[in-house]
Amino acid sequence: MRFEQAYVGWNEGRLNQSEAAELLGQCERSFRRHVQRYEADGLQGLLDRRLSQISKRRASAAEVDQVVELYKTSFAGWNLSHFHSKYKAEFKGLRSYSWLKSVLQGAGAAKVHKARGKHRIKRDRAPLAGMMIHQDASTHRWVDQSVWDLVVTMDDATGEHTSMFFCEQEGSASSFHGIGQTIARYGLFASLYTDRGAHYFTTPKAGGKVDKVNLTQLGRALKQLGIGHIAAYSPQARGRSERAFQTHQGRLPQELARAGITDIQAANRYLEEVYRPGHNREFGVASRCEGTAYVPFISGNLPDILCEQHERTADNDNCVSFEAMQLQIPTDEFRYHYVHTRLRVHRYVDATLAVFHGPRRLACYDAKGQQRQDPGKEQRLAA
Repeated sequence: MRFEQAYVGWNEGRLNQSEAAELLGQCERSFRRHVQRYEADGLQGLLDRRLSQISKRRASAAEVDQVVELYKTSFAGWNLSHFHSKYKAEFKGLRSYSWLKSVLQGAGAAKVHKARGKHRIKRDRAPLAGMMIHQDASTHRWVDQSVWDLVVTMDDATGEHTSMFFCEQEGSASSFHGIGQTIARYGLFASLYTDRGAHYFTTPKAGGKVDKVNLTQLGRALKQLGIGHIAAYSPQARGRSERAFQTHQGRLPQELARAGITDIQAANRYLEEVYRPGHNREFGVASRCEGTAYVPFISGNLPDILCEQHERTADNDNCVSFEAMQLQIPTDEFRYHYVHTRLRVHRYVDATLAVFHGPRRLACYDAKGQQRQDPGKEQRLAA
């Protein structure tokens, strides 16, 4: 009706082409094309011919049913992004994520979630890999009947997970383990970004600034390695880690259940052999600048730095008292005894112990305080 009005006005000379086109909200060229179609085929010539054509890329009903059935039978409860990655990798699917989402939500197989809140500007990533490393943990029911902590160490520049494992509860040992794996695989990094947990920082006043003088065991180790330690003062400041854990919580329980994994040892093997490499391939990005900030670790013994260190004085019986255990110091060729001598007890990430006098390791012990053979001494004797 609007076109007929413009056409009659133009045909009778009341409107020129420019005015008729403006009335229709189009350019003069489009108006002339529509005039040609109208004069040739009438109002039918103005219809969009694409409306009567079926797209060659349109999925068949059989394909739609197959995708819905696959999701319901093998991937029920998975988030759609996770299912789409498996759909493309394992089943060689060719459809886009948006197509998959609309099909599954239209069939009632997936929930329609509310729109997210206002987008906030993210902090720029570090320009080089190894400039800043995040470490955090998430407590979650990763498998049925078990709640574990997932400890993740990740590179800020690339998003690559440099270490990832489950433990019963995060603490100094888990942090040492994650940092040790990162250094062993990539090298020393410049800074570590963490929350203000008690094993990371001493905070004299709740919610206040951290104490950068009275260091925790982890703080002492980082200072010894020359790694800066940055404290986060809000969850939003650790947004990159928080978003990564949202992804893991939406994917890992389903993958572990599908693999039939229920114990923590098997779960850690799956993380190392399957999940972490796959996650890095899918979510890792290239750093903004070429090169790396990682440097090789070539000084000292890393396990003797990344461990708890406690000062003790040897008793009259040449033993060291440590957490209700008596660590007997054996005699050696240097001294007959170490009575009243200041010594240092190292507790490693596997809970084993060692007693040091300065740089010299005097003896090694198991987690119960029973003396065992020094592994370093065995290597020296073999050489």
